[in-house]
Amino acid sequence: MVTDAKLTAREACEQAVEAAPERDTSLTTISGASVEPVYVPDEPTERYERDSGYPGQYPFTRGIHANMYRGRLWTMRQFAGFGTPEETNARFHFLLEKGQTGLSTAFDLPTLMGLDSDHPNSLGEVGRLGVAVDTVADFERLYAGINLGDVSVSMTINAPAAIILAFYLATAHRQGVAWSKLRGTLQNDILKEYHAQNEFVYPPRESVRLVIDTIEFCTREVPQFNPVSISGYHIREAGSTAAEELAFTLVDGFHYVEETLKRGLAVDDFVPRLSFFFNAHSDFFEEIAKYRAARRIWARHLRERYGAREPRSGALRFHAQTSGVSLQAQQPEVNVVRVAYQALAAVLGGCQSLHTNSRDETLSLPTEEAVTIALRTQQVLAFETGVVNSVDPLGGSYQVEAMTDRMEAEAEEIFAEIARGGGVIRSIEGGYFRRRIAESAFRFQSEVDAGRKLLVGVNAFVEPEELKIPTLEIDYEIERKQKANLARVKSQRDAAAVAAALDRVRRTAASEENIMPALVHAAESHVSLGEMVAAMAEVFGRYQPGV
Repeated sequence: MVTDAKLTAREACEQAVEAAPERDTSLTTISGASVEPVYVPDEPTERYERDSGYPGQYPFTRGIHANMYRGRLWTMRQFAGFGTPEETNARFHFLLEKGQTGLSTAFDLPTLMGLDSDHPNSLGEVGRLGVAVDTVADFERLYAGINLGDVSVSMTINAPAAIILAFYLATAHRQGVAWSKLRGTLQNDILKEYHAQNEFVYPPRESVRLVIDTIEFCTREVPQFNPVSISGYHIREAGSTAAEELAFTLVDGFHYVEETLKRGLAVDDFVPRLSFFFNAHSDFFEEIAKYRAARRIWARHLRERYGAREPRSGALRFHAQTSGVSLQAQQPEVNVVRVAYQALAAVLGGCQSLHTNSRDETLSLPTEEAVTIALRTQQVLAFETGVVNSVDPLGGSYQVEAMTDRMEAEAEEIFAEIARGGGVIRSIEGGYFRRRIAESAFRFQSEVDAGRKLLVGVNAFVEPEELKIPTLEIDYEIERKQKANLARVKSQRDAAAVAAALDRVRRTAASEENIMPALVHAAESHVSLGEMVAAMAEVFGRYQPGV
C-alpha cells in the first residue's frame, strides 16, 4: 500500500506540472490525441517511489524538472571554432541566424595546451582544430556583435581554463555586461585530461587547485555561470564502457565537491552550478539508462555523503554530444543516421543541452552545410517526433529500469575500487583510469575485428566505391595573420604593466589566495595566454606522467 507521505510526493509532482508554464505549441500527437505530461503507475510500489520517483523530485531519475521539455526545450548547441577569431565569429552569427540557441566554442590545439600562436611548438597547428586565442583582444573579436549578457556561451578548454575565463570576464566588462548576467559553461574538468585526453600542463593537485579557484570565484562573482562541466565525453571517446564513463565522471565530480568544501563553501552554495557532459553513443537503451543512473547516483551521494539539502544541489544537469568516435570515414552520409539516433537517446535521457556532430567530422572540421544538417536533426527531433511531449516516456520500461539499476550497481563497484586505491589523485598517479580505459577499448576493437560487432560501411554492408563529400579546408595563411595580430598587441601594450601583472600571478600561485583576480588583471593588461601559463608553471611545475 502507498502511504499518505508517498501520495504527497505524487501530488506534488502533479501540482508542479499543472503550475509550470508550457510552450506555445501543440503537445498532442500528429493525429491530435492528447499526451499526458508524465505517466506513472496507478499504484506505485515502495521500490518505484525510492528508485524512480517523480520528475523534478529526488532522486531525479525521471528528470530534473517536473514538466521537462513541455515547458522548455534543451539548448541546441553546435560546436564552432576554427581559424582566426573573425572566422569563428562569422560562424557564430551564421548558427544564431539558423536558430541555434547557445554558442559552443572550440579552441585550437596550441590554445588547449597553453601555448601562444608564436610558440615554436604551435607551428602548423594554429587555427587548425579550433579557434586560435592568444589575448583578450582575440576574445573581443571572437564575440564581436554578440552581447554576452544575452547568449549562453560554452567554452571547451581545460588546462588553461582559468585564463580563458579571465579573458571572457574582461571581454564582458569591456562590453559593459555585468558578470552577474553571464550565462554559460566552462569545461574546466582537468581530471579527465589525466584519464583520457592528455591536454594537461601542471601536476594533478595543482591543476585541481585552479579548478576549485574558479568554482569559488564564480560562486561569489559570476553566479549564473557554470565554472566546470564534469566530463565523461572524452573518457568514452578514448574507449571506456558506458559504466566506466558514468563512474569516472561522477567520482571526479565528487572530488571537486570535496576539495571545494575544504575552502569553507557550503555545499548548497556551489553544487547547483556544477554541470556535466556525457557522450551520446550508439547503444540506444544503454545510453538512456546511463543518464538516468547518473541523476540518481548524484542525488543520493549529495544528500547522504555531503549533506546537501537544497533540491537543486541533487539535480544533475548535463550537456550531451553525439559520439565522435562512432562516426566513420566510410559512407560518411550514414553518419547523419547515427547522429539522429544518438541525439534521440540523449533527449529521451533528459539532457539540458545537446550538440549533434556533423557527418564530415571524421574528415575535417565541418562545413556550413554539414553543420546545418546537424542542427536540423535537433530541430526535427524537437518539433516533429513528439518525444518531447511527456516526461521520461521510457520510464517504467522493464528493460530501461533494469539497465538503470545495473548501471548504478557497476558505478558503485568502481567507486569502491577507486577508494581502495587511495582516491582519485592516487588512482591517476597509479595509472588505474588509463589502464581500465585501454582494456575496454581493446575488447571492443577485438569484437569489431572479429566481426562480432558490426559497423555499417566498415566491416558490414561495405560499398565498392565511397561517396566523396566536400570538406572544409583551413588556409595556412591563418597562422601568419594570427601571429601578426599577437605581435601587434605585444608591441602596443605597456611592458611595465605586463611585468607587474605576471609577477602578481606568480605570487598568487605560490600563495593560498584565489588566483582568478590576478588572472583577470593580467588579461586586462594584455598579458597573453602563453605568458600566464608559463608564469604559473614556474610555481607549479609541469606534469610528466610516471615521473
